[in-house]
Amino acid sequence: MSLVAFGLGANLGDRVAALQGAVDILSPHLRNARVSAIYETAPIGGPEQPDYANAVLVGESDASPLDLLSLAQEAESAWHRTREVRWGARTLDVDILCVGDTVSTDPMLTLPHPRAHERAFVLVPWAEVDPEAALPDGRRVAGLADAAMALAGAESVRIRGDITLLVPAP
Repeated sequence: MSLVAFGLGANLGDRVAALQGAVDILSPHLRNARVSAIYETAPIGGPEQPDYANAVLVGESDASPLDLLSLAQEAESAWHRTREVRWGARTLDVDILCVGDTVSTDPMLTLPHPRAHERAFVLVPWAEVDPEAALPDGRRVAGLADAAMALAGAESVRIRGDITLLVPAP
């Protein structure tokens, strides 16, 4: 069993429903699944677009990284994700942040996620849901979150305490 972390984001349509839909699709394939609060963030790069709702889902799995990628793509497809513009607006984005200590440079699935370590919108919810999380190189997610927030500014990642995502009962 490996600890798996998925980054979830949406900025088109019903963002909360899309995030919950991703949790509903992914969590049955995880043991001890837990999901962070929802955080709102401004988009980074790409064209002008609405703010994102972001969350992180973690759990344990014995599925292969490529099987997890298929699940992530299934969730995106269920929410009609299109890939027309790099870093463009999207109904749902599911990124595999890490699969245990797996390190891969495969262009189909790079692990850990190549930019997760610098993105506050990933690190803050990840540290919240799994305070002990670390990347395969040993860097602690919570420490990386603090550093990313110092660079991005305190208002860059805003928790939405009024909305809760739920992991369905097994």
